[in-house]
Formats: sequence, structure tokens, C-alpha cells
Amino acid sequence: MVSAKIINTALPKVLKSIDLPNLGKKYQGKVRDFYVLKDKRVIITTDRQSAFDVVLGCIPFKGAVLNQLAAFWFNKTKKIVPNHVISLPDPNVLVAKNCKPILVEMVVRGYLTGSTTTSLWYNYEKGERVLYGIKFPDGMQKNQKLDGPVITPTTHEASGVHDRVLTRNEIIKEKLVEPKLYKKMEEAALALFAYGQKFAKKQGLILVDTKYEFGLVDGELTLMDEIHTPDSSRYWMAGTYKERLKKGLEPQSFDKEFLRLWYVNKGYRGQGKPPKMPAELATKMAQLYIGAYEKITGEKFKALKYPAEERIKKSLQKAGII
Repeated sequence: MVSAKIINTALPKVLKSIDLPNLGKKYQGKVRDFYVLKDKRVIITTDRQSAFDVVLGCIPFKGAVLNQLAAFWFNKTKKIVPNHVISLPDPNVLVAKNCKPILVEMVVRGYLTGSTTTSLWYNYEKGERVLYGIKFPDGMQKNQKLDGPVITPTTHEASGVHDRVLTRNEIIKEKLVEPKLYKKMEEAALALFAYGQKFAKKQGLILVDTKYEFGLVDGELTLMDEIHTPDSSRYWMAGTYKERLKKGLEPQSFDKEFLRLWYVNKGYRGQGKPPKMPAELATKMAQLYIGAYEKITGEKFKALKYPAEERIKKSLQKAGII
């Protein structure tokens, strides 16, 4: 595990963004910068941290963790559904196929939990029993396992714009996705989730929920963005889950729910100006992300030197991209 001292030293030098003018126009998502080059795109995963659809600050080493962990999972699942990966020229960089994005995120949930306004528990606790077109019984408790995974889709919006909750029927009615293609997305999402849960279990973890983003490459359904990272997924420690559930305690987590709950306790759920992220929280989150990487992959995370911009540029030059 990378020490708190190394993380604290990196805090003032985190990768907030990167300019690569030789690659043309820069586009920005919530945590990624990318450049489009004809049939491919160069995606740089920065250290920006988002939650509640808002960028809240930066976490040291987060970009490298997310990019490398997503690559790990893309490789593991490529036989289930094709993905957009071409190469990884740098720990923070992914060269990917230029997909035509499908603007519906496939969120798969296996447990009744969550603190965001689109989560199952947040709405269930308010008394709602039909969520995403799915009926839930009375008497359930927070963090309880569902009878089986459910798909709770949302729109995919730009940074600062809250995702919109949808049902399958609304997606078809609004013609956001053609019915046959949406069925393929459902099948792929459930197959990926089943594989992820099985693999995580071997590592002593529970893959609680996650989101998948898909696009089209020459008309073929293609998995894009990221997969099974602590940003896009919720992980709990399997060994203590049942005991903590009985006691009414929150599960031990390996994801950004710790950060979400910190903000919720400050009264923030994405509306208005967020509280400033303290250095202690950024350090804790860096350790959590690195811990998740090491737990899932079984490999030690290599702390990279900051600033990262020159290293990334040299990696792209070596790969013949710039």
C-alpha cells in the first residue's frame, strides 16, 4: 500500500487536466479528458473526483488506478462483449476505438442501498415502492440483498447535469434506444455483472452495483468508458457483510461511497456549491482506491511520480501518437 506520506506529498501536484494541442480539440467529461483522432480517441483519466454528477476535487493516483483497473476488467470480460480498448500507452492513458455513444447508462444493482437521489435506498426510504418500473416489497432494510440483480437505467448527462431516471418502457417510448439493441444491452449488462460478482467473490469482495456504458463500432455493441472500478461500482468486504447487516452497521466498502456519505453528512447531495474536500478526505480516498486496485487484481500498485503531464506526453510520443 502506498504510504500516506507519499499521497500527501502528491496532493498539490495532482493531475487536474492535461493539454495536448498536437492532438486537436480537447473534450472533457467528469473525470476524463479526451481527444478524437479519426477512428480512435485518446482518453486521459485525470485525478478529478466526481460524485452526485459534480466534480468535487482531486485524489492523488486516482487516474492511474481507474485506468489500469478498467483495463484489467476490459481484458477479463472481452469474450462477453467487445470493448473499445486499443492500447494502454501510459498508466493514465487509454487509446480506444471511437464509439458512437448510446446515451443510456445501464446501472445494475444487486442490493438495496445507495445515498444518491437515483439510488434504490434513497427512494425506498422515502416510501416509494415502484422504482424504475420495478415493484419492491415493504419491510426491506438498507443494504439488503435483492432476490436477483435489477437494471435501473439512467440518461448519461454532461458534468454538472444530473442523470435522469428511466424505465425500460420510457427508453423505448422516447426512442432513446431501438428495442432490439436495448435487449442486447440488458443481456450484456447482466452477463458482465454476473462475471464481476463471481470474480469479486474470489477476492473476498461483493460487487454490489455498477454501471456500464455502451457505444456502437460499425454497428456492433461495444463496452466503453470504464468497467467495475471503484468510481463506477460499489464494493463491500464479503467476510463482514452479514454480521454488520445484522447490527445495522454500514458494510466495509472499497469504493467512493465513503466520500458520498461524507458529503451527505455535510448536507450536500449535488445541489448548490459543495463543501471543500479536506486533505484528510483526499488521502483517505487515495488509500481506498489503491486498496481496491490491489484487492481486486492481486497486484501491488506502483506509485507514479508527479507532476504527471511530462510522463504522459513522453509515453504518447513513444507510442507515436504525438
